Amino acid sequence: MVRYLTTGPRGPVLIAVASALIVGAAIASQVWGGLSPCRLCLYQRVPYAFTILAGGAAAAAAQRQPRSAAPLAFLCMVAFLAGAGIAAFHVGVEQGWWEGSTACTGVPAGAAATPDELRRLLETAPVVRCNEVQWSLLGISMAGYNVLVSLGLAAFAGLTARTLAR
Repeated sequence: MVRYLTTGPRGPVLIAVASALIVGAAIASQVWGGLSPCRLCLYQRVPYAFTILAGGAAAAAAQRQPRSAAPLAFLCMVAFLAGAGIAAFHVGVEQGWWEGSTACTGVPAGAAATPDELRRLLETAPVVRCNEVQWSLLGISMAGYNVLVSLGLAAFAGLTARTLAR
């Protein structure tokens, strides 16, 4: 079954479609679910945007010559691993294992000299904190689920690259 899914353009198409669905779900949770993304949440979308494009290009290449699509599938694997790293860092910030940047966890020191300046800053540019979990299921945050999904997609992209290279 795995070999069937990773042969020819099917694997790259699945990579692109899965990435698009994940970004779409993130945007839907923002627009209709009322969950505002923090800076790390936005960073986690970048690897998916890359894999949508690279997966589409790999699918087109695989139709002509499957071997030529293998490097693109490999790059998708690397992008998913990078995304898993960003998401794991986000989980660590949420759990208090380490600190995020000041742009992500609050107002930077020295940004406002007076209470009035601080109030104006907070009214005009509210900070969505990376260290506060906005949504979780079974005790796992969206960032935690993103770690798991990114690792699964990295494994699939790696298998796809290996199959296409043969």
